[in-house]
Amino acid sequence: MPGDTLLMGAVAYDAKVVTIWEGFRRWFAGEGLPFDFVLYSNYERQVDDLLAGRIDVAWNSPLAWVRARRLGEAAGAPVGAVAMRDTDCDLTSVIVVGSFSPFHAVEDLRGQIVGTGAVDSPQGTLLPLDHLRAAGLDPLTDLAVRRFEVGVGLHGDHIGGEREAARALIAGEVHAACMIDGNHLLFSKDGTLPAGSTRVLTQTTAYDHCNMTVGAAAPPDLVDTFTELLLGMDYGDPAVRPLLDLEGLTRWLPGRVDGYRPLERAVDNAGFYDARGAITVAGYRP
Repeated sequence: MPGDTLLMGAVAYDAKVVTIWEGFRRWFAGEGLPFDFVLYSNYERQVDDLLAGRIDVAWNSPLAWVRARRLGEAAGAPVGAVAMRDTDCDLTSVIVVGSFSPFHAVEDLRGQIVGTGAVDSPQGTLLPLDHLRAAGLDPLTDLAVRRFEVGVGLHGDHIGGEREAARALIAGEVHAACMIDGNHLLFSKDGTLPAGSTRVLTQTTAYDHCNMTVGAAAPPDLVDTFTELLLGMDYGDPAVRPLLDLEGLTRWLPGRVDGYRPLERAVDNAGFYDARGAITVAGYRP
């Protein structure tokens, strides 16, 4: 019955999402929390359902948080961030160039081709381009931006677009490539970027990534239990450790929102959403 079970939404960016949340569902049941989940193909639909009360909680990307917050405030039904992974905090994106390229300062990229992730990727597109904008380069007039539109609608919760930008850099098709710093390390390890082939030209300020976003109509008692159980998960517990490993964390932390300020600015400057959460960027169809 509605209200008797906490219903969470998650975006199916990878097949492992089913394994992760089926495992958590069984664990929550064993801890006395009636819990179920619904999978979505994109974050925009998930946010719409959260605001409509069709789900109680959304496992949101940072961009989905920005939209949910704006929609909630506009509707007088504010949402909240109750939890996030330890690995969601204080991340950065980097703009990399070839090790022997002639580019040594941001200004050197003026008039050059910059590869990014998909249009809706915070870490691979919105944040690094806003970083360049703040440094004096307008992505619309001072750069030739080449977006690699892999997984549009997934808000960058994959490495496809960033990997393609990295490959284009090595192939000489772009002069610089944008990616989250963790992917720069990964690509250097897995051979996407041959050892010693790139260097970081510039790096964004720190920002936060995903969070558990709770809708205004969610049952408070179930939300409190859900949050308490998340924050109490022990990485040393063999029942949850494999699930935490799949989800990429060692512990859940209380949700915080200050780390989304850089993305809020990037969204405004790029015209991605308006102040009320409406999608305003041209051509975006998740």
